[in-house]
Amino acid sequence: MKWIAFLLLGLAALVVVVAIIGSMLPRNHVASRTMRVNRRPEDVWAAVTQAAGSSDVPVDVIESRPPTRQVTRVKETEKKFGGTWTIVIAPTQPPSTGSGQAACTVTITEDGWVANPIFRFVSRFVIGHHATMDGILKRVAQAFDEEAVLTGE
Repeated sequence: MKWIAFLLLGLAALVVVVAIIGSMLPRNHVASRTMRVNRRPEDVWAAVTQAAGSSDVPVDVIESRPPTRQVTRVKETEKKFGGTWTIVIAPTQPPSTGSGQAACTVTITEDGWVANPIFRFVSRFVIGHHATMDGILKRVAQAFDEEAVLTGE
């Protein structure tokens, strides 16, 4: 019976520590990822916007300039977290292989916030601010049968 009490006490202490650390983290954050794709922006636009649109998070599209830019914002009804996602698709120089194939970079930037200190801790240290972006960019790379090489902070 004592071990149950110790287990519950330890769990409560862990929650308190996580809440304290989470409350010391900034509420707002900016995270970004970039990936190069050996395709034209026009070809990449549909794959990126479709992958980004498959999220369960309710968003409003506040800017759309195909095939180079889309900005979405988490709907005001969401109270636990929010912010914007800016997707930029920019043409780059063709690969050095001399193939002349078009290429572009896809950058997703999240300018977000997390209200609850415990969720803030989980978002920063457990899930990571980049997790959803990484998943979307990996799906885009897979759609074009390319390796996803991600950069960014």
